[in-house]
Amino acid sequence: MAPQRTEPERTALVGPAELEQARQRIAGTVVRTPLLPCPWADDGQHTLLLKPENLQPTGAFKLRGAFNRLAALTPEEAARGVVAQSSGNHAQAVAYAARRLGVRAVVVMPDTSPAVKVDATRAYGAEVLVVPPEERDTLPPRLVAEHGYVHVPPYDDPYVIAGQGTVGLEIAEDAAALGAAVDTVLVPVSGGGLISGVAAAVKHTMPGVKVVGVEPELAADARESLRTGALVAWPVDRTYRTLADGLRTTSLGRLPFEHVRAYVDDIVTVTEDEIRQAVAVLARRARTVAEPSGAVAAAAHLFRGADLPPGGTRVAVVSGGNVDPRLLAELLAA
Repeated sequence: MAPQRTEPERTALVGPAELEQARQRIAGTVVRTPLLPCPWADDGQHTLLLKPENLQPTGAFKLRGAFNRLAALTPEEAARGVVAQSSGNHAQAVAYAARRLGVRAVVVMPDTSPAVKVDATRAYGAEVLVVPPEERDTLPPRLVAEHGYVHVPPYDDPYVIAGQGTVGLEIAEDAAALGAAVDTVLVPVSGGGLISGVAAAVKHTMPGVKVVGVEPELAADARESLRTGALVAWPVDRTYRTLADGLRTTSLGRLPFEHVRAYVDDIVTVTEDEIRQAVAVLARRARTVAEPSGAVAAAAHLFRGADLPPGGTRVAVVSGGNVDPRLLAELLAA
């Protein structure tokens, strides 16, 4: 099946004011994760710092955007409850934020989601509806129409993007505190919420720093979209081939695509074998548990250096650590 291409409507981009408001809303709930030096990854020309978002209470960066969105609900909206769709990390984030704020949450998850993510979402108190992958994005609008829920999308929302952008604010501030002159920030790409927010924050606070997205070769719709200048959608049967379950979204969101076109310098891809190796390397050398989706940025530094801007210090965002224990054991044993 040929990729589908559409031209998005022009929309307003998240800026410094929205990023600062998000920072204030999430304070006290979201962990300010550190920048971790990785001397074992230095090659004489490049140094690596990790931004370990796997240390968040829900194990992934998604808590930033979800909490920012729910914290901005009006009292009337909060009383109606929320609905979200996710393969796992946004699901857990919405469930956790809803419990903290006293809001009812219904989460739609594809039946391919790792059991560890489904179980965690239920444990946080959300009602979980497990559906075929093709229904993940179509059921929430129906539930909004039927029950009046407020939709909390995983990436195509300005509050979500601004919340994720606080990762970029922290990178800029902590790099300055460390005296590290960052040249490139590497960010995993799926629907585009994380890279949109991070790129906006980086470009406003560290002019001249490159922002490069990283995605699996088997789910490279975002790279194709950026390089062709048109929003491309890959079918589910293509994106669901990758081990990186958090990066199987079939297309960038419309609002994220606008941010990507405005702020992202490039998007590169990594192979399935490189993703597997990166998970193992992060566990053994950085003592950091990363799920496959969370390891792709580090994989780009480790294995695709020729595709990245030359020289200097790179920051790789480890976006999440919610890996199935059996898969982690398999990857470490390889």
